Order: sequence, then C-alpha cells, then structure tokens
Amino acid sequence: MLDRHKFLEKNSLVLTVAILVTVAVGGAVEIAPLFYLESTIEKVEGVRPYSPLELAGRDIYIREGCYTCHSQQIRPLRDEVERYGHYSLAAESMYDHPFQWGSKRTGPDLARVGGKYSDEWQRQHLIDPRSVVPESVMPPYALLDKNRLAYHDIENKLRALRLEGVPYTDEMIENAKSDLEAQVDPFSADYDALLARYPKAQIRNFDGDSSAVSEMDAMIAYLQVLGTMVDFSTYEAEENYR
Repeated sequence: MLDRHKFLEKNSLVLTVAILVTVAVGGAVEIAPLFYLESTIEKVEGVRPYSPLELAGRDIYIREGCYTCHSQQIRPLRDEVERYGHYSLAAESMYDHPFQWGSKRTGPDLARVGGKYSDEWQRQHLIDPRSVVPESVMPPYALLDKNRLAYHDIENKLRALRLEGVPYTDEMIENAKSDLEAQVDPFSADYDALLARYPKAQIRNFDGDSSAVSEMDAMIAYLQVLGTMVDFSTYEAEENYR
C-alpha cells in the first residue's frame, strides 16, 4: 500500500487523474440525489414574493451596495440567535434573485430588522446615520428622501423574476403600478386587493410625505418587511413539540 502511495506521488499525471476521479465520484454522490428531490428548499408558511414597492426598495438596497456591509443571514449559533433572532431559513430567500446573504458585517445583520425600528427612525438613520447611532460608519443616503421613485418599468421587473421562478401571476403583473401606489396610501381603494395579492403587506406612508412616492418610501418598505413574513413564534413552538 505504501509503495502505491509513492507511485502516485512520483507520477504527477497519474496523481492528477486520481484526484479528478475522486472528486468526480464524491461530486456524483453529493449531487445525484438532488435530481430526485422536488425541491431542496422546505416550504414555510407565510413566505411570499415581494410586493412591487418592496421589490423596488430591494433594488435600491442593491444599487446602493448595502449588502457589502450588512448580511441577511443569521447562522444557527447561540450568540447570533440571541442577538438577531431565529436563524435564517432557506425558504426566506427563495424569491431573492440574487440572494442578500452577504459575506461580511460592518454593520448588524438585517435579516430580522423589519418592525424593530419605526419608519421615522429608519428614515433619519438613512438621512444621517450618526444622528441615531453615534458610532456608525455608514454613509448618509439623504438623496433617497428627495428622489422620486421611478417605477415605470415595474411590470417588466415582475415578468423577469417570473422567468426566474418567482410565482408572480398575470394579475400581479397587471396591477403592479396600482399596487405600488396603494401600499403608500392607507386610504386607497385598492387596499383590500393589494392585501389579497400580498398578505401582511404593510400599508402606510413610509417617509411621511404623501405628495409623491419616493425612493425612501421603497427602501423603508423593504427594510420593514425583512424577517416579518414567517410567524416564528409558531415555528419555534412546532420545533419544541417535535
């Protein structure tokens, strides 16, 4: 056995072939079973596609590079769970293209930031981070409060995501603009229709200015929905029962 080991080490070509064969066999063992599974992601009640306004906010989040400093992945470690909440589930990212797990944390994880702070706190934090968190190194994003949200192509964004597997229906796409506008207007006549298409969608004027839909509206709507779709009190109770 020892002689064979020396033979491999002295013959680089043979060693390379042996490595490739080993990797191929190991890969086949790991990958082949996935082709027989309907889905590798466990479906979790409550997870839905983003509403048009939340989706627009997510696009701004990506555009501004927020993912480079804030992850959206709580690992199943005690210190992470105690600080941020229930560990992240794969199903929570099933409609994210691309996902926002992140690779580092300069700031806190945002997977459960929804509802943790008020809309006004989020707005002030985005305008002047150090006014609410003195030690923050985050740059200001005051322009979000001044920029009107461009959503003329929101239907096309939903269509594109449907090609990726996000279950946006024809009805959702057809009503994308009206749903986006309705989510910032609690007195809208389309209130019930919006909730029927996007259960638990938060409907209110997020930036405090009802004269127009701003990028700040979209960004806050997105931040406030993060981690709120799944009822983790029920989920944790089921886990404990098992």
